[in-house]
Amino acid sequence: MTAQRTVATVRHWDEASGCGVLDSAETPGGVWADAAVVEDDRPLRAGQVVHLEWEVRPREGFDYVATCIETDPALENPGG
Repeated sequence: MTAQRTVATVRHWDEASGCGVLDSAETPGGVWADAAVVEDDRPLRAGQVVHLEWEVRPREGFDYVATCIETDPALENPGG
């Protein structure tokens, strides 16, 4: 399966367990994510907007799984 790319918002991130859930219009119900796919190794936080690559692969009760997450300051501060 080829990964899809979109912009997503972090719904929940648990730094202790190293995983969380992201939401986007393309992934109804959410995307399960592991810290290993976060490109810059910084913890994510709820409400943060990120670039997301995902694919259809059920895991942890979600239909989608993240294959790459990239933070981008421009997404956090549009126009600034």
